[in-house]
Amino acid sequence: MQAAADIEAEDTPREGGALRERRCIVTGDVLPEARLVRFAAAPDGRVVPDVAARLPGRGLWVRAERAAVAKAVEKNLFARAAKAKVTADAQLPTLTAERLAARILDLMGLARRAGDLTLGHEKVEKALRGSNPPAILIEASDASADGTRKLRAAALAGGVYPFVIGCFSGEELSLALGLPNVVHASLKSGRLAEALIFEAERFAGFRPLKPWLWTGYEDRPQTVAGDGVGADSVLKGTDD
Repeated sequence: MQAAADIEAEDTPREGGALRERRCIVTGDVLPEARLVRFAAAPDGRVVPDVAARLPGRGLWVRAERAAVAKAVEKNLFARAAKAKVTADAQLPTLTAERLAARILDLMGLARRAGDLTLGHEKVEKALRGSNPPAILIEASDASADGTRKLRAAALAGGVYPFVIGCFSGEELSLALGLPNVVHASLKSGRLAEALIFEAERFAGFRPLKPWLWTGYEDRPQTVAGDGVGADSVLKGTDD
């Protein structure tokens, strides 16, 4: 697993706040790298997820969705795109999801160590009602309905639209943050928040984030720099 400190340094927005485009080898769609996952061939010819986009050799880009990765494996599209004899295991979609999840949880741990993470229902509710509300709200997938309702009411009252990550269990969050009984947390705006949103949006293709959606509330517009297009876009499904 990659160190969280490296994640912050290398992630999201490049080239003045924009990302290059790549072509998905499965769908043919041209998308920002924020919507794709890079794969590479290991020395033994096995295809591995390169979620940090840092492994050497030719990169093979796939839309950040479990179904797209599964189709690439089933149809042998990695070998076709690489123009080489490479193999992709049926477990590749699961492995990709695990590595994306690990990056998100590592970033949460980094935010906690940096002092940027607010923990606990009461503190999060206060932050939502404050003058500088958080950019991200983290909620355990097994959080109580009452706790969620109160935080939603606080956000709605203040016209706050946080990016909500509700796909991890309390156990997963507690393990990542090294604390017991983690259910609610929030993160202020900044570079770590941008990196976390970048990774979470890719992970949404593998596990639903469980955003807040109900009558009178619209999900926060996705305005992170990862949605941008770099001037040096490369429109292909592989890289060298």
